[in-house]
Amino acid sequence: MKKLLFLVVAAALAYGVIQERDLSLPDLASWSQGANGTLQAAYDNRQSGIQVQGRGVVARILPDDNEGSRHQRFILRFDGGQTVLVAHNIDLAPRVDRLRTGDTVEFNGEYEWNSKGGVIHWTHHDPGGRHEGGWLKHGGRVYQ
Repeated sequence: MKKLLFLVVAAALAYGVIQERDLSLPDLASWSQGANGTLQAAYDNRQSGIQVQGRGVVARILPDDNEGSRHQRFILRFDGGQTVLVAHNIDLAPRVDRLRTGDTVEFNGEYEWNSKGGVIHWTHHDPGGRHEGGWLKHGGRVYQ
């Protein structure tokens, strides 16, 4: 009970400081634009091998790539208009269920540049533990 009371008082004090100093808290939309800005910079500078995190809207769902490791593929569009192909390895991670055009998808993966906007891959765990694990979030579920 004392811990709960302490948390309530601390939250009230923090809120008071924010109001008194006219500070604002960052929201998810501004965070996402900043993260997606990293993608835009990587595209503009033709960079590859960059770990990126952000959020986009499904613009198009493509057929699976079944050559070699199988990949679920779809195109994400960002607020600025940039698009990127997501290639999600479904041999190492579950397929994103009930994915539809217009859905929002959050991601963490590796960006590879190409002239069409680039590709995000490594949106899954690394069974060998040598690469940073990635993920996709859709409909309240994490796919990794």
